[in-house]
Amino acid sequence: METISSRQVYANAWMTVREDAIRRPDGSSGIFGVVDKPTAAVVIPFDGERLHLVEQFRYPVGHRRWEFPMGTAPDRAELDPAELAARELAEETGLVAGKLELLGQLDIAPGMSSQREHVFLATELSAGPTRREHTEQDMRTAWFTVAEFEDMIRDGRLVDAQTLAAYLLMRLRHP
Repeated sequence: METISSRQVYANAWMTVREDAIRRPDGSSGIFGVVDKPTAAVVIPFDGERLHLVEQFRYPVGHRRWEFPMGTAPDRAELDPAELAARELAEETGLVAGKLELLGQLDIAPGMSSQREHVFLATELSAGPTRREHTEQDMRTAWFTVAEFEDMIRDGRLVDAQTLAAYLLMRLRHP
């Protein structure tokens, strides 16, 4: 596939949206709308028995959602994934990890977004103050046993795709 032209149609502090005119291998033309977001980190805080989750209102779906701490650097900046993971963990939960283990990577929505996430397991945790962004003021946090976490998946209280995929990576690495 060949990109013929590209134009930015929207930008804010978290993302840009562009429209690319393309030519397919058979010569036909088309367009792609692409959401460009910087590298993100998903962090699984685990104390050996419990998982630490955050809950916040997710405007696009109109509901509060439980999920692992995750995010990007401000102003679409690119950071080292491990640095970003440590930052997001402390910012959203106040936890500091003595050990961060890279579990894998996720493409968020490859049919419409360029964003890639790096998934980390955070262990050897110690508590500290949160440093949430203004947009995270409604965030809550809680610890859940693995059984409680899996029950939340079964009964539909936990539906965040990134959290579910990150948990799968953790279970594959640490059954």
